[in-house]
Amino acid sequence: MDTPYKSAQQQSRLPGHFATAEMISPACDAGQGQAGTFVSAAVALPAAPDRAILRISALGLYRAFINGVRVGNDLLTPGWTCYDARIAYQTYDVTHMLRPGDNRLEIWLGDGWYRSQILWASNPIYNCWGEHIGAIAALEVNGLPLLVTDGSWKSGFTPVSRNGIYYGEDYDARITPCADSAVDVIAFDKVLLVPHEVDPVKEFEPRAPVAEWRDADGRRIYDFGQNAGAYIRLRTQGAAGASLRIEHAEILGPNEEFDNRNYRSARAELRYVLAGDGEEVYAPLFSFMGFRYARITLEGDVERLSVEMVPISSVPVAAGGITTGIPAVNRLVENTVWSQRSNFIEIPTDCPQRDERLGWTGDAQVFAGTACWLADSERFLIKFLRDVMHDQRENGAVPHFSPDPTRLHPIDERGDWAGSTGWGDAIVIIPWQLYLHYGNREALAECFPAMLKWLDYLWSISDGPIIRPPAVWGDHGFTFGDWLQPVGDNRKPRPTVADDCAATLYHFISTELSSRIAGILGDAAQASRLEARAEEIRRAFVREYFSPSGRIAHNDQTSWALAFLHDLVPAEYHEAGKAYFRRVVEETDGVIGTGFIGTPALLPALTRLNMLDLAEKVFLNRKVPGWLYQVDRGATSIWERWDAIAEDGSIYDPDMNSYNHYAYGAVCQWLFEDVAGIKPLAEAAGFQRVELDPAILPKLSPVKAWHEVRQGRIEVEWELAGDQVSYRVDLPEGVEARFKVSPARRDVVIDGASVSAGGDVALSAGKHVIAFRI
Repeated sequence: MDTPYKSAQQQSRLPGHFATAEMISPACDAGQGQAGTFVSAAVALPAAPDRAILRISALGLYRAFINGVRVGNDLLTPGWTCYDARIAYQTYDVTHMLRPGDNRLEIWLGDGWYRSQILWASNPIYNCWGEHIGAIAALEVNGLPLLVTDGSWKSGFTPVSRNGIYYGEDYDARITPCADSAVDVIAFDKVLLVPHEVDPVKEFEPRAPVAEWRDADGRRIYDFGQNAGAYIRLRTQGAAGASLRIEHAEILGPNEEFDNRNYRSARAELRYVLAGDGEEVYAPLFSFMGFRYARITLEGDVERLSVEMVPISSVPVAAGGITTGIPAVNRLVENTVWSQRSNFIEIPTDCPQRDERLGWTGDAQVFAGTACWLADSERFLIKFLRDVMHDQRENGAVPHFSPDPTRLHPIDERGDWAGSTGWGDAIVIIPWQLYLHYGNREALAECFPAMLKWLDYLWSISDGPIIRPPAVWGDHGFTFGDWLQPVGDNRKPRPTVADDCAATLYHFISTELSSRIAGILGDAAQASRLEARAEEIRRAFVREYFSPSGRIAHNDQTSWALAFLHDLVPAEYHEAGKAYFRRVVEETDGVIGTGFIGTPALLPALTRLNMLDLAEKVFLNRKVPGWLYQVDRGATSIWERWDAIAEDGSIYDPDMNSYNHYAYGAVCQWLFEDVAGIKPLAEAAGFQRVELDPAILPKLSPVKAWHEVRQGRIEVEWELAGDQVSYRVDLPEGVEARFKVSPARRDVVIDGASVSAGGDVALSAGKHVIAFRI
């Protein structure tokens, strides 16, 4: 096997004969947005090989063919990284593809993230990492080099007549690839090449339409019943030169009209021109879309034989699930799964559809815990953190998104796109979740220097513990705050957290957590220093934001939730604070008052304070803003905005409105850890030991949850009958648990034996039955 990635600097040599290959670019390539090109070479074999290995990468995207047959089934290779830091390569066993006699290796190239449009129409960036696409490959047979890319290869045009991540793809099947041009050997530092760090993007089982109809212009619209990161695969036949145009949309308008205005400048279309030689099958090679609906326009003598949606993801295998007695809640969990799959395509993006699809750090940090519950996200998130660290600024500011095109191509009028609290804190919070879930101490160590740079940056914003961010976007220390925090009726808006309070809350969260991480890494000096700094922030926070009556400054749901969850409410204000918090939540009658950073904290904070009645009411609220409101509106993925579709079906401003945004799905972490009651423990990271402490919300009964960990599968379920709870647990070998026997649980019986209240009970691997009254 190829050695795992450590760092570009440590990658001293490439395996096998890959080091002798050169990066070559088609001489016929006309640049970004132009006709697709390929490079190829032929070689003769005297006999079938015992073993043949292809190592391959590209500037841009590639798809390789040997003797006309596709190599592997990975998608969007070589993937997306900060290409100026490292570029992945893939390794394939191609023994079965070679034959005695002539063999031909052909590598088709696409613009991909490397040089097609990135960012929205007002600030589009083209050729972000370079103007020239290219390929580098080495084909070894029986340990000897058979074919490596060099200046002797040839190039030509592919049937892909144009492609781009936002653009989609145009394909003219009448074009037969012909290698009639030369190649250029281009300067390339092979130290950038690293083995693919994440599981490759793969297809799911295709989905057939659940409904189809014609619009007023005769175009056929297909509903696939699920919003997903995906592409269309179609079967067609007709005359040469006839064509199909495939458009995509996430939603329908109030009158069921096709509506993809929220894609903004992303064309996100496929256009296929027929070769005219019988049945033809097409799916795009170098792009994907976020959609539920497709609209197909036929032009000329053409017949559509079949059409299907093909979802894709880097995390196609589920690692956890939870169900309750409420179908809408189960659909919410399913929607979260689909939003993770749709946006975990090489990097954790905000959305898969519009002219954005960027690795926003704020979205990723609030969702990281949920991501690890629902899928094995370890390698995926570590790879993302390496991009984040490469994009971190010299002053310690962490980028708003990564890979960050603005680092290489600054957007002058908005300053540096880095340094927002709640977003940059991803460099601390994501490694911590990786440690909790997988026991990955190496991720903590790898990211720790970047954490320290980030903490120094935070302190520098206002030269002290209280952060006072500027109001101007892009200025030093600008913060998104509690992004998209709802304010209710604009005639009498509800209170929201101020930027300085939100920033200082996260200043404390990351400093305190980094102190704990330093202790785990054995750095006693840093642990002590950071602990003292966290305590200084804590004292300053209390002085700045608490009145003598115990009321927090902005008296909003986000401030209270984060302050209680992270122990920033002083003991002397605890009871008064609980009363204020309860009233703030009750005043909204169950409607959510939190945005991107407050929402993941709201229900855990209410649960921790034993306000289970409020947690249940808020979670099950079906008005807007609320999780189940979007389910009732027919959502099949998580929305970016609470109010993305109004009750009358009207669409909120499409200029910023995604219907596949996983951030608010972070509530699933609460479902696993609080409602199902499975809490990972830092002192026994990687699920060596868990705390079992289910929050019994009567309306959710029965609750069942499962989670695959390294040791096997954890399963729990509870059901409420009257005031009697039955809680069943199944722990795999290598996982122990402690069950919380709190005063609120009466008449506790574990495996047939009565247990007195006031302590924890240790449980070994195996099945256990726990009964108690509430």
